Amino acid sequence: MNNIKQDFTIKDLENISGIKAHTIRIWEKRYNLLEPQRTDTNIRYYSHQNLQKLLNVVLLSKNNYKISKIAKMSDEEILQHSREVAFTMAINDEAINAFKLSMLQFDKVLFNTTYNKLLHKKSFREIFKDVFIPFLNHIGLLWQTDTLLPAHEHFISNLIAQKIHLSTESLQYGIESTEKTYVLFLPENEIHELGLLYLNYELVLRGKHTIYLGQSLPLDNLNYFFKNDRELCFITSLTIMPFDDKIDDYFSEINSILEGTKHQLIAVGRKTDLLRAANFSSQITFHSSVSDLLKVL
Repeated sequence: MNNIKQDFTIKDLENISGIKAHTIRIWEKRYNLLEPQRTDTNIRYYSHQNLQKLLNVVLLSKNNYKISKIAKMSDEEILQHSREVAFTMAINDEAINAFKLSMLQFDKVLFNTTYNKLLHKKSFREIFKDVFIPFLNHIGLLWQTDTLLPAHEHFISNLIAQKIHLSTESLQYGIESTEKTYVLFLPENEIHELGLLYLNYELVLRGKHTIYLGQSLPLDNLNYFFKNDRELCFITSLTIMPFDDKIDDYFSEINSILEGTKHQLIAVGRKTDLLRAANFSSQITFHSSVSDLLKVL
């Protein structure tokens, strides 16, 4: 029943930490930094605690701690020093590593402290583009290699979503007196909303009037918005839903809803590549990513 991954191969450790398996083995043999267990067939595997320790070691080694000095520290000292480094570090790669540690250790304090340090050096837009996007891309790779716990992704995604909400709320003024309203929603059973949340932030930042509907919206709800006189631009984001074999039917239904109106729909996400050659009578356009869409808005 419990399919959450608790043990990791050395390849998993390489994928997550960015340190080559060969180097990990050297650290293990020469400095006894990690204590792997072995299967009945003598294959090494590493615990979740081993993974956390390795990430802390990597953080320290990238911040002028010699590996020989780290090896003499207790596990508690390594954790303490790595948190001190994370709290006082600079930007980008170091911040991404700190967020990675925060995710794997369910450490909200580390996440918030790292984020607040970034805010002294970068705007929220810069943090999202320079740090959160590369970090989220890395999470995606970890999902592909089956090295990430579902609980970790939920934990960190919720923390990032909170920051987007707070940043958006701070902009809720100076809305343009425009006739166009942007209505943002996700398909039914789609829960991956960070990209859509950030797009809503960018629209509000530009003075646009938005209505954010969020996750898992039935398409028949869109008709409700036709009752006012505003021009509508619906925006949806596709990560896992609809399934590939259902995507044509999904957009055919959207086309029929919008047909004969002045309203339009923009769909964002890699799944839109499946629809590039489609011919719709309504105003439906596709963009591979939020970044691509922002270039033309």
